[in-house]
Amino acid sequence: MLRIQFYKYVAAVLCVLLLNGCEKPQRGAVGDSEIDDKTPEYAALMFARSIYHEESIDGAVALSTDRMQRVLNSYHTNRNVQRHVLNLKYDKVNIVPDGGNKIGRAQFSETASITLFFSGTYDDDRIEDLRTVQLVRQNGQWKVDRVTADYM
Repeated sequence: MLRIQFYKYVAAVLCVLLLNGCEKPQRGAVGDSEIDDKTPEYAALMFARSIYHEESIDGAVALSTDRMQRVLNSYHTNRNVQRHVLNLKYDKVNIVPDGGNKIGRAQFSETASITLFFSGTYDDDRIEDLRTVQLVRQNGQWKVDRVTADYM
């Protein structure tokens, strides 16, 4: 009787270990997609998310070049940055980087251009738009240098 309980206990522990082993590791915690935190896509996405989902622009400033830092700091708040730098105001927004076919390897390049898809609402109106984020590599980290509008 004691032997059967022991085997049930061992089987339960093995099942738990096997199920935990099947869990995918989170690499950048960017929602549904897995993006390595050393890629330009990750830097562009975190830049945009910090502008739309955080209380201050500090996260976006940390991911910016000196030139972009001066621009962001001149607007002081997230709402002003949304309105004047990105020209996209949202109450709620979902931001997804372009997963298209990239030719070349980002690990060897010094510049990158990432398209971000914005989908959300502002004053109960549905708004979808694109922005291209120009990044440069500084000291091994990707920094946002410029944001431009992509017209559909």
